[in-house]
Amino acid sequence: MSERKAVTEATGGRYRRSSKKEKGRILDEFVELTLYERSYARLVLRGTGKKVYAGTRRYVGRAGGRAGGRARVARKREYDEKVVEVMRQVWKTMDYICGKRLRPVLADVLERLEHFGEIACDEQTRFKLGRISAATIGRRLAAERKKYQLKGRSGTRPGSLLKSQIPMRTFSEWDERSPGFGEVDLVGHDGGYVSGEYIQTLDFTDVCSGWTEMQAVRNKAQIWVFEAIKDIRARLPFELLGIDSDNGSEFINHHLLKYCQKEEITFTRSRPYRKNDNCYARAEKLVGGAPPCRVSATRRRGRPGGAQ
Repeated sequence: MSERKAVTEATGGRYRRSSKKEKGRILDEFVELTLYERSYARLVLRGTGKKVYAGTRRYVGRAGGRAGGRARVARKREYDEKVVEVMRQVWKTMDYICGKRLRPVLADVLERLEHFGEIACDEQTRFKLGRISAATIGRRLAAERKKYQLKGRSGTRPGSLLKSQIPMRTFSEWDERSPGFGEVDLVGHDGGYVSGEYIQTLDFTDVCSGWTEMQAVRNKAQIWVFEAIKDIRARLPFELLGIDSDNGSEFINHHLLKYCQKEEITFTRSRPYRKNDNCYARAEKLVGGAPPCRVSATRRRGRPGGAQ
């Protein structure tokens, strides 16, 4: 397409300045080069570089397009800012639902809000809101919806200082036929707002047996995660032989590394940006996780994803 446009730009001006006989010869060459249909090639050559006036504005035709007609003038918006403001209030009242769900209830909710004095709406605005489509609602509320989009949902902060000392786990290094090798991960009870501090639940899942231990921690600080790991180890019905974590700084730190070296516990980490490497602990998070307000540890038997 870029070569076709370049040929069109080079040929368009010469085509318009030529005589009828020369235009036929130029058109034959142009069709042979671009493989356009002859009628379309003629239209393209006539419009390329042609100046088109619409009111006080001047437009120049583009190569490869229909530039010979009238320039398109932006249509005046039917739903002005007053309509959007009323619709925005109803949208917030309905807990920010999408346009397809808002459209069927828009008129009824607006009537109830007017009855209780929550919204003031004139007859013209009410008429426009009664005929607005779901697609238009989505377009007009797109900028407002973008303000409420959650950013930075992942709470993992990479700890890079010790990555060279903690090997990445490969499935050939662990003896998954015997219990004791487990994966750990944190479940954040942020409620959709990741700013500030909130309860985290440390999830330990044994790869062989599926035995799961969970303990709530105050936040993602190293000290609380480290203490929770020691508490979970004391509750396990088998000896802890290995720990596999993600690359967050709550796990990749000197305290946990020295502890595992001293206690002869294999400490490995998953590959960066490979969430499936920690699939057992993540499966427990998706299946059940831990309730936000529960501070005591809970136990659950069975493999992740199976019947509980």
